[in-house]
Amino acid sequence: MRNPSLFGWARTLALPFALAIGLASCGGGGGGGSSGGGGGPAPPPPVAAPTPAEAARLLTQATFGPTDAEIDAVIAIGYSGWLTQQMAAQSSSHLTYLDNRLAQLRLTNPTASLGANQFYESFWLYSATGQAQLRERMKLALSEIFVISVLDPNIDIRGAGAYYDMLGANAFGNYRTLLEQVALHPMMGIYLTHLANQKEDATTGRNPDENFAREVMQLMSLGVQELNMDGTVRRDSSNNPIPTYTPSDISNLARVFTGFSWYAATPTNSTFFGGSRTPDSYVRPMIPYANYHSTSVKTFLGTTIPEGSTDAADDLKIALDAIFNNVNVPPFICKQLIQRLVTSNPTPAYVGRCSATFVNNGSGVRGDLAAVVRTILLDTEARDITVLSASTAGKVREPVIRMTNWMRAFGATSVSGNYLLNSTSANTSLSQSALSSPSVFNFFRPGYVPPNTRLGTANLTAPEFQIVDEVTVAGYANTMQGAIGNGIGTGRDVLSPYTREIAVAADANALADRMNRMLLYGTMTTQLRARLVESINSVAVPAATGTNQAAIDTALLNRSKLAVYMTMVSPDYLVQR
Repeated sequence: MRNPSLFGWARTLALPFALAIGLASCGGGGGGGSSGGGGGPAPPPPVAAPTPAEAARLLTQATFGPTDAEIDAVIAIGYSGWLTQQMAAQSSSHLTYLDNRLAQLRLTNPTASLGANQFYESFWLYSATGQAQLRERMKLALSEIFVISVLDPNIDIRGAGAYYDMLGANAFGNYRTLLEQVALHPMMGIYLTHLANQKEDATTGRNPDENFAREVMQLMSLGVQELNMDGTVRRDSSNNPIPTYTPSDISNLARVFTGFSWYAATPTNSTFFGGSRTPDSYVRPMIPYANYHSTSVKTFLGTTIPEGSTDAADDLKIALDAIFNNVNVPPFICKQLIQRLVTSNPTPAYVGRCSATFVNNGSGVRGDLAAVVRTILLDTEARDITVLSASTAGKVREPVIRMTNWMRAFGATSVSGNYLLNSTSANTSLSQSALSSPSVFNFFRPGYVPPNTRLGTANLTAPEFQIVDEVTVAGYANTMQGAIGNGIGTGRDVLSPYTREIAVAADANALADRMNRMLLYGTMTTQLRARLVESINSVAVPAATGTNQAAIDTALLNRSKLAVYMTMVSPDYLVQR
């Protein structure tokens, strides 16, 4: 299809709405994984260095997008060595960025305050340029399980930055520690309304707020149906799913989450209700206030805290231990992390292997997230190239990750240094911004099945498809057209020079190879390659005359932009396999 007027920088375009067709037929899971056989494992063969395509595929799963340097690093030290290196790397602090940004803003406006845009700046900055890429990617994954949202006007932006930092700090720690730090973070306390939650009062009829008690089980630990270790649903004798908890579990657990409120060096009744708050109170864990904690008997998940207990911190420990040790936690958390990193429909065997690692990391430790993530990313279903041919393989790439992939692959930088992208949540943009879910249920549910599609007919889940429709398809295509062609953000703040692409753009096949390396980890179809080569060649490069270098440079740049755009709106790209 030729349409010279469609772009100022390109003469040929593959249909962007092909992505809608491609998404409707995509799969979402690993296929062909083996759960092992008898007789004990054979000695492992020597480990060959990953190929560039294999390295790029790992980086697609584990980072915000491959770069040439990271591909070379994975090849040099191998998958396991790269994971070890990444897990030791510490990410930059969003809270520090926000504090520095506020000081910068107040140089010109003494009354300036922080807003969600400043958090977005820190997200794009560290996602695009951070060296601790696996930890950065895990922050986003965990933020979609342990959800708070800056769209809630009660959320303090510094507090949100601290919350995101907390997720990163615990990304490779223990799930039990993470669960407690989530439960006690004041931003979670605000978002799910258990901050300053008071004990029951029979005189007034007041009962403790049940919001967090319900969601910590439903969304952050157990789920709503009992699961086998392989993630399949357990059923009763009538073949009905078995609920993981009851309304009584919720109401009793809610009593545990009473009496916790704002941090204060000297707690008083006033500070419980938010009086005399200091900046620290927005970023430090909530503390117990004994006067407001329920002393009633609390029975939940097979555990009972007897009547008369006045130690809120000890009650919390008992409750979180009961949740942590529940048999549903390993498969529930493992499957979601696999979905966020690798594939939407992992086989039961894949989930089972991850769950086994969650239960025991090999040293008798339960909940070791470093071991869990390593298992997910090194599993056969994540690394075996033959999995790519399975009809159920893959996942839809999250929109914000597509944007960071563009930034990282093509060396986009921020003119201001602050990555002034602001919100990309509109359905005419990316339909997603970090830490900006419209509800506690995230942008998309882990079990979402798109209706009236081949996926639905096959009963396959495609979580990200929940934010895909005719408007968001066009919104993404148009947003990337602008970003790739002219830059994005306030004043076109984030721009790519396409240096390496221009260097090979005179050769259409070499440029297609470049797209295959940086965006498709060697999986480009022959159909896309043929379309790319034809389209690239339709942008003529003038013969050198000694006086027309500017025209040659423009043509090479336009070829590069066209190749990037056509690849990034193709089904080949939008379905990560």
